[in-house]
Amino acid sequence: MRRERDFLGELDVPEDRYFGIHAARARENFPLPVPVPSSLIRAFFAVKWACAAANRDIGLLEEPIASAILRACEEGMEGKWNDEIIVPLFQGGAGTSLNMNVNEVIANRALEILGYDKGRYDVVNPFDTVNLSQSTNDVFPTALRVAALWELADLEMAIVKLQDALQKKEKEFASVLKVGRTELQDAVPVTLGMEFGAWAEAIGRDRWRLWKVKERLKEVNLGGTAVGTGLNAHPRYIARAIAYLNEVTRLPVAKAMNTFENTQNLDVFAEVSGLLRALAVNLRKMTNDLRLLAMGPRAGIGEILLPPLQEGSSIMPGKVNPVLCEYVEGIALDVFGKDLALSFAASSGQLELNHLLPFVAYFLLTMIEELRIACTVLAERYIPSIQADTTRCRELLEKSFAFATCLVPYLGHEVTSELVKECLKTGKDLREVLLEKGLFTQEELEIILDPTELSKPGIPGLGKIRKGDAGNTS
Repeated sequence: MRRERDFLGELDVPEDRYFGIHAARARENFPLPVPVPSSLIRAFFAVKWACAAANRDIGLLEEPIASAILRACEEGMEGKWNDEIIVPLFQGGAGTSLNMNVNEVIANRALEILGYDKGRYDVVNPFDTVNLSQSTNDVFPTALRVAALWELADLEMAIVKLQDALQKKEKEFASVLKVGRTELQDAVPVTLGMEFGAWAEAIGRDRWRLWKVKERLKEVNLGGTAVGTGLNAHPRYIARAIAYLNEVTRLPVAKAMNTFENTQNLDVFAEVSGLLRALAVNLRKMTNDLRLLAMGPRAGIGEILLPPLQEGSSIMPGKVNPVLCEYVEGIALDVFGKDLALSFAASSGQLELNHLLPFVAYFLLTMIEELRIACTVLAERYIPSIQADTTRCRELLEKSFAFATCLVPYLGHEVTSELVKECLKTGKDLREVLLEKGLFTQEELEIILDPTELSKPGIPGLGKIRKGDAGNTS
C-alpha cells in the first residue's frame, strides 16, 4: 500500500494501482456500481491529451513531463487503463470524481514512465500538472460531447443497415397484395412491400434527424474552465487545445460561441435525447406491427413468418414467440424512461453549473448504445429472414371487404355498401357476389386489384376496363 493525502486526511491506496485517494474516496461514497462507458473514458483521455499538448506548446508543461503525460493519455485512449477508472458514473459533484480519477491515473502512469514511484505528486501532480488550465466543468462536458459523437456515428451505421434491410424487403414484397388495416379493422388493399417501405422511410428520417443534431454537439466549452469565463486558461492554450482535440478525436469540434452559456445549459443533450426517443418510437411501432402480422401461426393474421430463434414456452410444445420484437420493444420503453430522466436532469442545473451531468452522461450514452444494438439485431438477425405467406395474404384479402373501396368509383358508395351487406348476410366473398351479378368479369377484377394500380394515386383500373368513366353505377 502507499499512503496518499488530501485536505481531508490520509488514505492507503494499493501500490500497484494507478488511481489515487480521490478516486478511492469516491468509490466509497457512491456505492452503486454503474461503470463509466468505455467511450467516455476514451474521450476523457483524448481531452487530457489535447490539453497537455496545448500546455506544452505555450511553455506551461516542460519536457520530459509533457511527453510522459501524453504517452499515458495515448495508452488511456487505447483502453489500457479502463480498469483503473474505478469511480461509478452515478456520482455527485458534477463529475469531479471521474475527472480526478483520470487525472490520478495519468499522473501515476507518467511518474512510472519517468522512473518515479507512484504517488510522487511533487513531480507530477494530478491537480497542478495533469489538470493544468482545466476544470471538471469544461473537461467533462467536452468529453461527453466527443463520446456522444463517436457513439452516434456507430448508431447511424446501424440505422443505415436497418433501413437497407427494410428496403430490400420492400422490393421483395412489392407484388404481395394484402389487406390494409386501420384501427385494426379491414381497410383497403395494400402491398406487403408498402408496409416495409413505410418502416424504412421512418427509420431513414431518424437517421437524418440525428445527423443534423450532431452540428450542435460539436460546440465545446473546453478552455472555459470553472464557469465558462476561461479563468486560469491562457488564450493561446484554449485555441491550441481545441485544435489538438480535433486532431486526436478526428472530429470537427469547435469552441462554443458563448462558453459561459455552454457550461451551464445542457439542453443540447436533451435535444439529442428527444431524437433518440423518436427512433425508439419508430422501432416500437415497427416491431409491434411485425408481431401482429405474424400472429398465429394458425389462429391469427399470419401474413408473415418471423424467423424462429428459440423455443417459446416451458409448457406448450412447438410454441415460438417473437422474442426479438419483444426485446426491441423493451429497449424502446427503457429509452422512453431514460429520455424523461435526462430531461429532469438537464433542467436541474442551477445558475452556472449542472451538478447532474454524470447522470445525463449515463442516460444519453446508454440510450445510444441500446438503440444501436436494437437496430443491429433487427438488421442482421431478423428482417432479412422474414418471409411472406402469400397464400394467407391473398386468402384474407378475398375474405375481407378491403377492395370494396376500389369499386366505389364504378358502383357508387350506396350500391357497394349493399353488396357488402349481402356478403355479411350470406357469408359469400365480395368477388363471388360481383361475378354472380355480372358487375365485373374476373379479368376486370384482376386489373382493379393489380398491385401496381393500388400502390399509386388515382382510381384503380381507370380506362382499362369496360365500365369506363369513374362514377358509372350501371
